[in-house]
Amino acid sequence: MRIAVIDRDRCQPKKCSLECIKYCPRVRGGIKTIEIPEGEDKPVIVEELCVGCGICIHKCPFKAIHIENLAEELKEDLVHQYGINGFRLFRLPLPRKGKVVGLLGENGIGKTTCLQILSGKLKPNLGRVDEELSWDDIIEEWRGTEFAEFFKKIAGKKLKISYKPQYVDKLSLYKGKVKDFVEEMGVEGKELEEIMHRSMNEVSGGELQKIAITVAMEKDADIYFFDEPSSYLDIKNRLEMAKRIRELAEKKMVIIVEHDLAVLDFLADNIHILYGKKGVYGVVAGAKSVRHGINLYLSGYLKEENVRFGEEIKFEKHPPRQLEERETLVSFK
Repeated sequence: MRIAVIDRDRCQPKKCSLECIKYCPRVRGGIKTIEIPEGEDKPVIVEELCVGCGICIHKCPFKAIHIENLAEELKEDLVHQYGINGFRLFRLPLPRKGKVVGLLGENGIGKTTCLQILSGKLKPNLGRVDEELSWDDIIEEWRGTEFAEFFKKIAGKKLKISYKPQYVDKLSLYKGKVKDFVEEMGVEGKELEEIMHRSMNEVSGGELQKIAITVAMEKDADIYFFDEPSSYLDIKNRLEMAKRIRELAEKKMVIIVEHDLAVLDFLADNIHILYGKKGVYGVVAGAKSVRHGINLYLSGYLKEENVRFGEEIKFEKHPPRQLEERETLVSFK
């Protein structure tokens, strides 16, 4: 399976000579593998016609093109694609009642997309970018699986959702005090008493994070999503946040995206590693126990899928060094 992804932000056809089209051997042979469709201003690569020679990748002056060869079996696991020649997400994690499910992986490979799909904020298109799929189509695709039942509840709005977004700095744009914001969100804000009377644009990044987490946790929901809850928080607040989420998960479903391995180890019951290429594609690996999953992530290799996704991270241990006696240069009494 070969995918072609064009970074639309980097691609600048008006500032180049369309090298991707000019030097493509298939185009030179009369086959329209890369072209600019009528009414569009940027090129499109026809993946079925691409031979993966990589010439367009190296000729593009803006490094906007990526061609990747993936395992053929992933074709059946495509969950969502952001337009023609766009980022692709393969597979999804499954929420479990009474469990904290963690998502671990580098930025830009689909962790937030997973949360948006599972929370119903984003309807998966299954890679059919030219179609408007109904929830019935999506449920039919997962017929006979636990995902079918899950998406039936999402489509019928039978699951109450609480979502803590990744970027909390936008909360500072709110014009008013913390108390006003909390009341507007319909919660009490029990953990925020010390900052209730401060303006939202005056609180720190860590305090904004605490506000976002508290609002999300105090909502009465069936499933809670936390996107990078430990960012901006110091060690003490990270541990307090982790304890509160663990208590919350005793009777609820919780999915968390987290980069802090220590927090994830404390928080999660199992984790899914996401691997792929930033801005190009992401694959959700199967569920692993927390310790095993973290060790696999540090090793950079998934044996079950025979995938090397990173360099092994090693921690060196050294015996304590002996202090050397040196001549005293200056002394004070």
